[in-house]
Amino acid sequence: MLYCRGPHRGGWIRSIIGLSGGYNDLRANSDKSNLNVKIKDLNMKFTIERAALLKSLGHVQSVVERRNTIPILSNVRIEAGEGRLSLNATDMDLDIVDQVAADVSQPGATTAPAHTLYEIIRKLPEGSQVEFDSDGEGQLTIKSGRSRFTLTCLPTDDFPVMSGGDMGHTFSLPVAEIRGLIDRTRFAISTEETRYYLNGIYLHAAERDGAKVLRAVATDGHRLASVEGPLPGNAEGMPGVIVPRKTVGELRKLIEETVDEVAVELSETKIRFTFDGVILTSKLIDGTFPDYERVIPAGNDKEMVVSCKTFAEAVDRVSAISSEKSRAIKLALSSGMLVLSASSPESGTATEELEVDYQGDAVEIGFNSRYLLDITHQIEGDNARFTLADAASPTILSETDDTSALYVLMPMRV
Repeated sequence: MLYCRGPHRGGWIRSIIGLSGGYNDLRANSDKSNLNVKIKDLNMKFTIERAALLKSLGHVQSVVERRNTIPILSNVRIEAGEGRLSLNATDMDLDIVDQVAADVSQPGATTAPAHTLYEIIRKLPEGSQVEFDSDGEGQLTIKSGRSRFTLTCLPTDDFPVMSGGDMGHTFSLPVAEIRGLIDRTRFAISTEETRYYLNGIYLHAAERDGAKVLRAVATDGHRLASVEGPLPGNAEGMPGVIVPRKTVGELRKLIEETVDEVAVELSETKIRFTFDGVILTSKLIDGTFPDYERVIPAGNDKEMVVSCKTFAEAVDRVSAISSEKSRAIKLALSSGMLVLSASSPESGTATEELEVDYQGDAVEIGFNSRYLLDITHQIEGDNARFTLADAASPTILSETDDTSALYVLMPMRV
């Protein structure tokens, strides 16, 4: 699971993440079933308030890639029904539907360039009303005040929408719990595409101390984040799934202002989140997440407790000296004392002493300062606990008052 490269130690752990899987080919017209009721491209007319439309467009247009080899994937599907507007965008891995109230005088559907439409609406005056008129022949007219725009559209029949279907497992989660699972793990998601099965958060049912939990795990091989919460009753028997990095990011943005629970549906290949008129459906990473529990050390016998805020500030100051490439910082522990130090041939040296709760043997260990700060920023309590073994073994970081989150960090040679 965890591995070290370059100056890092512990390379023997690399074999644990050597598991593999494979992506399924994604084809734009592989699945034509639609979450919405299909409406033929006819004359469509509606009026909507600019702020409401801008918010909804902002939700869906961020899914659309800036560069697309398939033209229809650059568009947002616009469907006007009775008193509401449905916007739909997809990149064939991720699909989002957002609904917003509108004054619809003629129901219909079309597609329009997502980013262009978003920029037009964004630049209209605040408080303005926006009129849409589609002729059903590939032209969409947008009017607001004295402004008028005409966009070229593509047929809705060409628009691919991910299938609804039976997900098999359905449960609800408080939005605060989802935020916590995401915020405290996503920093550790790998960006290395060759190990694509690490490019997401592993969400699964687990058990700790006899209690059933819903656990989220992410790792990039150098650090690991594991966060858990109570397992919803309907989630028992759910498969372990890897939610892609892009889906995690989009979901986190969408739930920023949500206060209600989020409905979660999942199968072996897809996951769907429904809340506040938004439906976010995503394909899952088709691979096997490594056995992460094998690299969480069980024999670390040295424990240090330190004020998290004081420690993070000291790391930040001392790391100003460390080289930009390695960001290495050394921790020298002795009874009741921690000395942080960094050196660089170009910049010089830096040291800082902290009083800590530590009674074990003296030990020196190096870490990537950026990784240390990423983890300490997730610790919400006053104190952080470090559980160590030696300079070459993984270190466990956790909160002293919260056992729901655990972090593992590989050392560096300094």
